[in-house]
Amino acid sequence: MENLFKLKENGTTVRTEIVAGLTTFMTMAYIIALNPNLLTNFGADGGPELWNGVFLATCLASAVGMFVMAFLANKPFAMAPGMGLNSFFAYVVANIVSITGMSYVASFQAALCIILIEGVVFFILSVLNIRDKIVEGIPLGIRLGISPAIGLMLLNIGLGSNAGIYSEAGGPFYVMRDFFGALTTGFAKKTMGSGYNAMVLTVVTMFVGLFIIVVLAHRQVKGAVLIGMLCASIINWIGQATVLHTNPFASLNDPKAFIPQFGAMASTTLFKFNFSGLMELGMATVITLILTFCIIDMFDTIGTLVGTASRAGMVDAEGNMPQMKEALLADSIGTLAGSLTGTSTVTTFVESASGVEAGGRTGLTALVTGIMFLACMFIAPIAGIIPPAATSSALIYVGLLMLSGLKKIDFDDMSQAMPAGLMLIAMPISGSIGHGIGLGIISYTVLKVFTGKAKEVHVLTYVISILFLLKFFAMIGQQ
Repeated sequence: MENLFKLKENGTTVRTEIVAGLTTFMTMAYIIALNPNLLTNFGADGGPELWNGVFLATCLASAVGMFVMAFLANKPFAMAPGMGLNSFFAYVVANIVSITGMSYVASFQAALCIILIEGVVFFILSVLNIRDKIVEGIPLGIRLGISPAIGLMLLNIGLGSNAGIYSEAGGPFYVMRDFFGALTTGFAKKTMGSGYNAMVLTVVTMFVGLFIIVVLAHRQVKGAVLIGMLCASIINWIGQATVLHTNPFASLNDPKAFIPQFGAMASTTLFKFNFSGLMELGMATVITLILTFCIIDMFDTIGTLVGTASRAGMVDAEGNMPQMKEALLADSIGTLAGSLTGTSTVTTFVESASGVEAGGRTGLTALVTGIMFLACMFIAPIAGIIPPAATSSALIYVGLLMLSGLKKIDFDDMSQAMPAGLMLIAMPISGSIGHGIGLGIISYTVLKVFTGKAKEVHVLTYVISILFLLKFFAMIGQQ
């Protein structure tokens, strides 16, 4: 292990890396079931065979990406089909169905061609160091602002969308909007219906888990985040059984759920590319879709890598991360693996920050997380019992810690303050790291040009600004 991952050099141990890997896994295990749900409309589109195919592809492609990250880049970053990108992929598939009249499965296979091309493009750009040069073209102030902006995004996920609850009164219900946003208890109960008790349990679970993590971290207990999540899970399970009168372990009762449906993947998604179906959209549309996926994925990945590495002290004085090329290669290989097995773009997950905060500093963290994803092909019901509220505890804690990056920003320099401030707002609201970075880069460029400092702007920064402007105008045109 020492020779492979240089543990002593990175100031870590095998135990710390394993705990960090498990912590990362627990915070992102939700994607294993959520991704096939989103891409198949909970199995309604394409049937159970496509759902099982995407489920297995999610586990396999994520593991491949993380193994490459572990052994090639020796970084603790985890990968999986990116949120936002998977929703956009499902939207594209639905449009292909509408335009061509093909079945959902055939349209899904046509959309996989886009992911394949994206993966090939990114692989070439990474090998040629072009993606690495793009990172260098991002101004220092924006790089410093990425970490705290991601922190706010994690806070938003932890306190918002990660705790959605439904009931006969509607939904989803969210903690900040529907629980803390309700003026009176009576109003909240009336608004949420039977979901009110579930919401109360979510809030209790979330904050008890958070305070346990904070207290243990203050006492410098190793694995504080993982222990806090486990404690929060136990509280939630007890609450489900005693307050909600539901069985938190019901998913473990079906023996068939532990048997991977490899046949389903082979017949629906494995090496299934429908190029003829894709070309029915027209060349211009296909190129636009490929560019859209490329831009979003590129800057989501760059933002996550730079932001998380900054928090862990893995960057130099200029905000550059060593082995960035290898990390970006791992990302592109993960996307290629996703296209070959049958899922949307695989990208570096922002939840990697939880493992980094737990002490993960090398590829061993990514390796452990990848092994857990492979294991989930056989133990998916066990991963499914981790309550979202327990995950929220970790995300809120890590989000708060990442806000400390604000101290590095010179708020007296408007060329740093303005882009950073816009990213702080844009990332949590849009849910996209890439869009936040795009807005920050555009504002930086415009500010420099109109204050007579155009020569201070790197030529790549101009190129990136133009690409994002075209991207945003293209999005307006799609409305």
